[in-house]
Amino acid sequence: MERVRSLNSLSPGPPLQDCAPSSLVLRSFLVPFGTFWVLFQLDLSVIMIPSPPLFLLLLGLMGAHATAPVSVDLRTAAAMAAGLCNTRPTDLVFIVDSSRSVRPSEFEQVKVFLAKVIEGLDVGPDATRVGVVNYASRVKNELSLKTHKTKAGLVKAVTKIEPLSTGTMTGLAIQFALNVAFSEAEGARIKSPDISKVAIIVTDGRPQDNVKEVAARARDAGIELYAIGVGRVDLNTLKQIASEQLDDHVDYVESYSVIEKLTKKFQEAFCVADLCATGDHDCQQVCISAPGSFKCACKEGFSLLEDGKSCSACSNAATDVVFLIDGSKSVRPENFELVKKWINQIIDKLDVSETKAHVGLVQYSSSVKQEFPLGRYNNKKDLKDAVKKMAYMERGTMTGQALRYLTDSSFAPASGARPGVAKVGIVFTDGRSQDYIGDAAKKAKEQGCKMYAVGVGNAVEDELREIASQPTGEHYFYTADFKAMTAIAKKLQINICQEEDPCECDSVVKFQKKVEEALQALTKK
Repeated sequence: MERVRSLNSLSPGPPLQDCAPSSLVLRSFLVPFGTFWVLFQLDLSVIMIPSPPLFLLLLGLMGAHATAPVSVDLRTAAAMAAGLCNTRPTDLVFIVDSSRSVRPSEFEQVKVFLAKVIEGLDVGPDATRVGVVNYASRVKNELSLKTHKTKAGLVKAVTKIEPLSTGTMTGLAIQFALNVAFSEAEGARIKSPDISKVAIIVTDGRPQDNVKEVAARARDAGIELYAIGVGRVDLNTLKQIASEQLDDHVDYVESYSVIEKLTKKFQEAFCVADLCATGDHDCQQVCISAPGSFKCACKEGFSLLEDGKSCSACSNAATDVVFLIDGSKSVRPENFELVKKWINQIIDKLDVSETKAHVGLVQYSSSVKQEFPLGRYNNKKDLKDAVKKMAYMERGTMTGQALRYLTDSSFAPASGARPGVAKVGIVFTDGRSQDYIGDAAKKAKEQGCKMYAVGVGNAVEDELREIASQPTGEHYFYTADFKAMTAIAKKLQINICQEEDPCECDSVVKFQKKVEEALQALTKK
């Protein structure tokens, strides 16, 4: 039986005989749920692949609490169970104790454990390379990192390893791994942030030499050490070997008969979630997976904007964008800070420059205040700094008055608006307007402004629809929680295409007709 760890301690203790039947391998999850913490205990030895709704529930339970102190990364576990993870390129060396205390039948169980861990890896010269060091009183390099390039070859070679059946020189084995097994001559790759170096030590007794100093040297060399103890193993030795955090790098099983149950723990350890598949990305159109990361791309006919995530079919279009922000007392200061971050998220998606997107900012409550006009700032840094400095007004919610200011003042040439350039208004509010909005909203759209309406909390959705341009499904957004505004920023896309000048078109057609007539006249002659 694997030890059931304390959620409040990093130090492994002795087996708890009364916690669970010996066939179970328990993992504990503390999940924040409102003002409560819910403890889940899962038997990972019998975990089944969840249905898509269950997988989404697992991810949803984490949500914004992904940094909460849990004993296992729940997101990784969920991604792995749903088959949505790859293994990071790794040089992995198993260091296996085959001293006389390990019976032949028990050593066979160790080999089954090794084979099952290997089965979960992405084995290959450019992916994960695997080596095996066998030790007792002496050390034998059974498989070097360069020996086998396929999973099948590795597993077959592991089945042929024989026990050495003498003493227990664990320190000597770690030193051998450091000097030989992880050397370039044996197939290890040059040290790189993109390639992990990992050693998994399996032992069942007290070593006959010192392990503390040599394990420290291995860790200092960038090797991540996992220590698995079996039966009467010395737990202090395991802690001296393992990397931090000990709770993740030290494991204990009561006997070799259940060591196989640790397979899933190590598959989790090597799992790198496919962020595109799990949806943990901000790409507007196309997400391309990379180990533990991703990059964004666009569909044919679209170009990637400067933020590296958004796509536009009209990236060269000049646009005047004005934010109309509700600063009434119902918003509250802490939420107003979230609104400012949301504005800057949208600014990040714009192609801000002297000739392309210009941005203005207006705040309103019982009165209207122009924070800065269109064209004052022509780069994103200055724009975002100005947004951060916006002071919260408080008081009432006069949305109709603010809309009239938008059409009469913000989009006037005196406020920096450019003639012939597309106009976009983005209205944010968290409550019902205290004045009539209908005429002002209608006037903005009649003047050719593309209007987006964003509401949070007590905002009235009928008012949002009245403000928004057609089709309303693409131009109005609502969420109950200020913390969910990030999702709206991702969805809100401002794609303005420059329309062809019909006069220019007519001139070209007339010129073409004249040329054709002249050619016909010449042909007749």
